[in-house]
Amino acid sequence: MSEHKAIATPRRTKEILEKYSFAFKKSLGQNFLVDVNILKNIMHLAGITKEVNTIEIGPGIGALTEQLAIHSDQVMAFEIDQRLIPILDETLASYDNIKIVNQDILKADIRELCSELFTDRKEIKVVANLPYYITTPILMQLLMAKLPLSSITVMIQREVAERMAAVRNTKEYGSLSIAIQYYTEASIGMIVPKTVFMPQPRVDSAVLHLSMRDQPPVKLNDEPFFFDLVQASFQQRRKTLRNNLIRHFKDVLSKETIEETFDGTEIDGTRRAESLSMEEFARLSNYLFHITKK
Repeated sequence: MSEHKAIATPRRTKEILEKYSFAFKKSLGQNFLVDVNILKNIMHLAGITKEVNTIEIGPGIGALTEQLAIHSDQVMAFEIDQRLIPILDETLASYDNIKIVNQDILKADIRELCSELFTDRKEIKVVANLPYYITTPILMQLLMAKLPLSSITVMIQREVAERMAAVRNTKEYGSLSIAIQYYTEASIGMIVPKTVFMPQPRVDSAVLHLSMRDQPPVKLNDEPFFFDLVQASFQQRRKTLRNNLIRHFKDVLSKETIEETFDGTEIDGTRRAESLSMEEFARLSNYLFHITKK
């Protein structure tokens, strides 16, 4: 398809929106990308080829969907906004390898839909321009569902991408960094200025690439307990690990038990959470969980 006909241009996007008298819904965080080169860079970053099937979330008017149809084998796109379905039917009419699913991704049976549409054994990758307000719930659901995905490449708010890919001893590092990096290897592929969206969001975006791990990097006695402990540790960032954990577990564990955990794991309770590696959090969690089960 020739470049000037691509959906992701300001002119074509305007034409489509005017034709359908489409009004953006702020509640759905709708910002459409109007730069084809950025979409092509995303294809490259995500490693999209005809040997790959792709899942998209929030196709909008089909700018990214179109590139996925050109570069990958089969595309399944989840669109929650009923008003966009007839628009997508028209803008993507010339492609026969796209299935639009008018469902909320958070409620859909993705595994079942994948087995229906992707009948071959090709790799499955998620590629999406995610609405800012629901980025974290969508990503955590995709990761915790342990779907047969090889990677997730998403355009999200820059600040959130930086938190997800952060390393310890930085102000961005927190419980979200650990949750994401427990399941994936995270890296930021590129920064995308707000000027290439219609309407323009207030902040810049970033393309975050998450490569799924075969195994988590740490062995845990109990996953929910680990994530609870990590969140508690970062509850008040300026406070020590000791203070945060004593406060969080005050109804179930004594101060002595928590002190015993610091001694037993050889982790200094006066440290702040941002200085701990995932491996150290795992040591704390496994030790404390073991004590609680005695």
